[in-house]
Amino acid sequence: MKLALYLPNFRDKVTVRELEDLTALAEDLDFDSVWTLDRIIVPETSDTQEMQYSFGMIEGFPKGLPVSSRGEFLQGMPLIPWLAAKTSKVRIGMSVIDTPYRAPGVLAAELATIDHLSGGRLNVAVGSGWMPEEFAAASASHLFPKRHKHVRETLEIMQGIWTNDVFEYHGEFADFQRSGFGAKPVQKPHPPIFFSGLKDAKRSAARIAKYGLSGWIGIQDSPEDIRRWRTEIQRELEALDTPRSVDDLEISSMIWFVVTDQEMDQSPLGKGTNLLVGSQAQITDQLKRYREAGLTMPFLWPPFQDVPVAKTLDDMKRLKEEILPKIEAM
Repeated sequence: MKLALYLPNFRDKVTVRELEDLTALAEDLDFDSVWTLDRIIVPETSDTQEMQYSFGMIEGFPKGLPVSSRGEFLQGMPLIPWLAAKTSKVRIGMSVIDTPYRAPGVLAAELATIDHLSGGRLNVAVGSGWMPEEFAAASASHLFPKRHKHVRETLEIMQGIWTNDVFEYHGEFADFQRSGFGAKPVQKPHPPIFFSGLKDAKRSAARIAKYGLSGWIGIQDSPEDIRRWRTEIQRELEALDTPRSVDDLEISSMIWFVVTDQEMDQSPLGKGTNLLVGSQAQITDQLKRYREAGLTMPFLWPPFQDVPVAKTLDDMKRLKEEILPKIEAM
């Protein structure tokens, strides 16, 4: 089982030094990858739980974010090239890049440069976004109703730019003549592409088959959720004329992670369940269940508040040095 660290850049207060310490430890502990979070704004209506939709459009979550509108969170995109400079082994990325906030051609060219800065260690994860208030702040309100189509066009443009000397595209959101966009990515044919936010297994399978996607990223998925997703996506892939299999994918999920001294209540509460918040024994048992269900890489997600970075650093060491060996020995 690979380990990924989800940096807590989205917090009321976080320092660059704290992110640097977490990243350095992830590299020292041979984590697979380090990821940032894409969050451009927190609307003031979030503070009073009056946003248009619940967090992530997830049922059971409040209509507010766990970070204050006056919080001093850091943007995820500028941190990716910073991670490239600060590391030499771990893979890097942002989970997920909300494509409607970026021009596809510009995004493709900039990501190719970041792949060079990292020596070919970039993962690219894409999603459609979910918050109308954030679309407005990004001057992209007109894209909200068509955000899923924007993801598809972005995938086609990125792959076209990355694999052709010159490339043209004539779509709804981008329309340009044959042009060169500079250096191609170090990774061939291009960096691995992960996707997130798809609730429909049929649509997921179609994108895997059409675009050769490399990974799936969920959020707070239980072992049962992982097993169900794998089964449904595989069934849809088998219905297509494609050699792709769910076994080709990196199956990941962003999961809150804290090692506690006492056992925690892990009763099912949907996405709010303490899936990887608990005693060392509880987390060991849960990771075993995840591995059996087909989760290949958990994204360890420090909670938004109440857990200092120093605690997360200790938890990362315990996981790698004490918990993971027990998983691997099972």
